[in-house]
Amino acid sequence: MAVDVKPHPRFPGVYWASLEDGSRRLATANLIPGKSVYGERLVRFRGEEYRLWDPYRSKFAASILKSLEAVPIQPNHKVLYLGAASGTTASHVSDIVGEKGHVYCVEFAARVIRELVNNVCAFRSNMSPVLADARLPERYSTLVGKVDDVYCDIAQPEQARVLADNADLFLVDGGWVMLAVKAQSIDVTREPSEIYEQEINIMKVRGFRVSEVVHLEPYDKAHAMIVAKKET
Repeated sequence: MAVDVKPHPRFPGVYWASLEDGSRRLATANLIPGKSVYGERLVRFRGEEYRLWDPYRSKFAASILKSLEAVPIQPNHKVLYLGAASGTTASHVSDIVGEKGHVYCVEFAARVIRELVNNVCAFRSNMSPVLADARLPERYSTLVGKVDDVYCDIAQPEQARVLADNADLFLVDGGWVMLAVKAQSIDVTREPSEIYEQEINIMKVRGFRVSEVVHLEPYDKAHAMIVAKKET
């Protein structure tokens, strides 16, 4: 049982859970009480259940712990999640946006999306699985509506371009994006800092104003989270 759970002072839908051993962990309010997604601990406080959010399993959580200044994903938002995999982070996004929000989960691997469907989406009505290649957003344009945010975590060589192509189709005017850059998926021979700069420049050319870049070590090596707003 948690000693105490308090809302994060700046990020709606995100919580701090203070545990009995004195540690403090990120958490989200469990949209489906009693059910964990990836073996995360469930804690109860004042009649509500919360899921502890593991920064070693989620780049989103890691970026918050690395002093991210702004989290654009908020309650009631519609979110396009590129690279949803088996739903570890996407399920926490589902918690944050809540019943009135929605998460469109694009994933290319058939085996992985089966896990996403069977273990996560089957229980969460605010998540829609989309078996598709994020590099070809026009192929799922009839399945995804306009969204407030795009979250991108893909192991592709052209991560910023893929994000921008999807944002052009689906992101509302003035919407925000979060890009988890995997430097080694782009070029293992170059310094990660060079890769980050390259992806930032691509985003700027595509009409984004980059607000911050957070490096994710020690939670993820050679990864950075880029937060940007689509200029109108």
